[in-house]
Amino acid sequence: MKPIAEYKDYRLYMRDFYEEKKRTSYFSWREFAKITGYSSSAYLKLVCDGKTRLKRAGAERVAKAMGLSGFRVEYFCLMVDYCDSLDARSREQIFSQMCALMEANGVRVLGAEAIDYYKSWINPTVRELAPMMPRAKPSEIAKMCVPEVTVGEVRNALTLLVKAGLLKSMPDGSYVQTDKGLTGDPVLVSGAMRMMQKQVAQLAADALDIVPSTERDISGFTFGINEKTFGRLVNEIKLFRERVKEIVSEDEGCDRVYRLNLQLFPLSEKREKKDENL
Repeated sequence: MKPIAEYKDYRLYMRDFYEEKKRTSYFSWREFAKITGYSSSAYLKLVCDGKTRLKRAGAERVAKAMGLSGFRVEYFCLMVDYCDSLDARSREQIFSQMCALMEANGVRVLGAEAIDYYKSWINPTVRELAPMMPRAKPSEIAKMCVPEVTVGEVRNALTLLVKAGLLKSMPDGSYVQTDKGLTGDPVLVSGAMRMMQKQVAQLAADALDIVPSTERDISGFTFGINEKTFGRLVNEIKLFRERVKEIVSEDEGCDRVYRLNLQLFPLSEKREKKDENL
């Protein structure tokens, strides 16, 4: 059975525990309920099927019945709170607690790298810069960022990127990119991505003042459209993004890191249409 730090869904952990026990010995949902102190033989199966949930006291009993101890019991209980929370901000806070608990005990939570990666524009920038600058010191990479960042921020980014498998550290001190992608809870990743999008939107605004016009292209126009046209534009932007990826993948000898923002958002509320029959 996988280590508990590779789980974020307590129901899946319980299900895997049950299946593992069933493979190696006589075990049933009735037996599982009995060792956790539940009178209903079907209760834990209903929990695993998502038809009911564990309460905090019950979570502790189930965790200990599955052989968990110490900080792993608390991690399991946090998983219960995390899975049953309906609020995105609350889920993010609980996940942070899960990560902090495990890291304090020398364990890394699977998927935490994705959240950390998208929290700062520095991480993807360093991922692009480091391979362009063989054997460069963090201080040299920091000075290349626009705006300039601290040496500590670059070191933290490099550590995260290597740990997440997004960069590979070579014996000569240089870095190469890998093809590995990042996976994580879509709710949490989208929250972290919103944080980064706010950062790069501000960087785009700052670029108007600090980057020469010959080295940037920032433009736009305002127009009125209906919902159908909005859908068409969203699709065109998607196709454009894919084309940009193709062009970038063909580039050789990169010498600079760029960020492309595509922004399409409303500047007014939707106008209510009058009933033409009146």
